[in-house]
Amino acid sequence: MNFKRNAGILLHVTSLPSKYGIGTLGKEAYDFVDWLKKSKMKIWQVLPLVPTNYGDSPYQSASSTALNYFLIDFDILRKKGLLRVKDYKDLKFNYTDNRVNYELLFQNKIAVLKKAFTNFNIHNRNFVKFVAKASYKDFAVFMTIKEMHNYQAWTNWEEHYQDYSEELENEIIKSHQHEYLFWQWTQYEFLYEWNKLHTYARDNGLEIMGDMPLYVAYDSVEVWKNPELFVLTESKGLKLVAGCPPDAFTDDGQLWGNPIYDWEYMRKTHYEWWNQRISKAFELYDILRIDHFRGFDRYYAIPADHKNARNGHWEEGPKFDLFKDKLDLKIVAEDLGLIDDGVRKLMADTQYPGMKVLEFAFDGNPTNEHKPSNCTENFVIYTGTHDNMPLYQYICDLNDDQYRTFVWDVHNECAKLNVPVLDETRQDIVKTVVELAFASKAKMCIIPMQDLLALDGHSRMNLPSTVSTDNWSYRIAKKDLSNELQERLKKYAIKYDR
Repeated sequence: MNFKRNAGILLHVTSLPSKYGIGTLGKEAYDFVDWLKKSKMKIWQVLPLVPTNYGDSPYQSASSTALNYFLIDFDILRKKGLLRVKDYKDLKFNYTDNRVNYELLFQNKIAVLKKAFTNFNIHNRNFVKFVAKASYKDFAVFMTIKEMHNYQAWTNWEEHYQDYSEELENEIIKSHQHEYLFWQWTQYEFLYEWNKLHTYARDNGLEIMGDMPLYVAYDSVEVWKNPELFVLTESKGLKLVAGCPPDAFTDDGQLWGNPIYDWEYMRKTHYEWWNQRISKAFELYDILRIDHFRGFDRYYAIPADHKNARNGHWEEGPKFDLFKDKLDLKIVAEDLGLIDDGVRKLMADTQYPGMKVLEFAFDGNPTNEHKPSNCTENFVIYTGTHDNMPLYQYICDLNDDQYRTFVWDVHNECAKLNVPVLDETRQDIVKTVVELAFASKAKMCIIPMQDLLALDGHSRMNLPSTVSTDNWSYRIAKKDLSNELQERLKKYAIKYDR
């Protein structure tokens, strides 16, 4: 395993403080890197950096590799001479500082970015090279046509535009050149800002862990341009969709609605699309977490016309064949959910570190594999993930018997790992569980910012299989990044050799 013993924080870029409605790649991101360094943290884990689409979710993006233009920073554009303060100071980007308002961003931020682009020299030598390289040509063409149709899904476009062709692509680039180049510029500017931030993080001893969703959205450039990659009807309609079967948490299972890959086609093309996608991810990140890793062994497919996930079926995935030439990459496999022998074999074959989540650990079962004392080195241990209820709220929601079991279990784990017990309040218990994560044998320890701050359910990042303005909108305040919290993390990092 090519991972050192270390620790880090999970906080998406969108959750950073800023004056303009959403966290950006500007000053606050650099301040956060400084704060992590002083805390002796070595990892900053972010969520997917792709543009958000339906439900504001980065797991339902218009592109699997494009970059979220909402994260571009106004102050950086101003320093470049592309904006003046008056171009944006009177616009509204949010109603409250602790929430991202994607509707306001859509209404106002794109207009400001377009203003910046009108001041940009499109003959800039580096930009001309960037456009000629065509890494984001598909995205720019797709977004140009999307904008022409009031950002509707490609299935609602005029018939002439619904099927990709080179002729159509050339027509769009020629007849809508300004719009096409604008969307290219959003990617160019994002990469300029991201690469500077990433270099700053590396220079300060931090690695950035990115996140790759398994599936892409139906309303995406990939489905529009390359329908052969997916199991679709002859008319490019959905045939089978992704999800999870019913379990102890939900009688109906989870119906995600993403199109299913045609793995036979992928195999015949030697996984060219996947190879390019993973390669592009490592241009952005030092470490890559791949979501829903069990789907590479077997995946759950549901007929597209079904209203829930009860009557899906399991299909065989690519298994080790996709990863046999990627064993030297720093990949973390999200191996949560329904795990069987096939997934265990895939994990053993790749030797990628899996995940353990302490929110699942304290149920009174001494063999529970999520218990920190049962965790071995080749794992990343979390208190929770972006899909979990924050740990403090989870504890508050336990009934009396469950709460007693939880606390009793925490005491036992503390005794095994020589961790001092704090249990006077539920916030104390959260602190203790955080320290247990640091004390575990797992090579990497990642704590979501919400759990570090012991926040309640209002700070939850996402409730899976739901669409809500509460999802993906959580933001921290500057005061949350306190010296006290910094010192606590520093103490844990030194004490537990991270």
